[in-house]
Amino acid sequence: QVQLVESGGGLVQAGDSLLLSCVISGGTLRRYTVGWFRQAPGKERLFVAAIKSNGGYTYYADSVKGRFTISRDIAKNTVNLQMDSLKPDDTAVYYCAADAHLIQSSIRQSVHYDYWGQGTQVTVSS
Repeated sequence: QVQLVESGGGLVQAGDSLLLSCVISGGTLRRYTVGWFRQAPGKERLFVAAIKSNGGYTYYADSVKGRFTISRDIAKNTVNLQMDSLKPDDTAVYYCAADAHLIQSSIRQSVHYDYWGQGTQVTVSS
């Protein structure tokens, strides 16, 4: 059974940086496309970034492009999300998700991911 565990959330000020990590167990990271999503109170869960299983291609939401960087360490079965120049609008619970069978057109849609972590809170104060 594949399990995902996020870490690295916290309370920061606008302009600060945070590094979120997602450790995957029960499976080999190379087989999985891993995405990060976020959900603010009372709002839907939104795509943030993803890294594809084959080739490690990366995808970003327009709202985070140029500020967030997704990367993976296959040896450590870990996917990281480096978040720079944080804004109050980035405040949300951040989830990592994984799936072994995603096609490119499905990467930004949460419904297509089979495995999810428990989430980590990120709060950015102004």
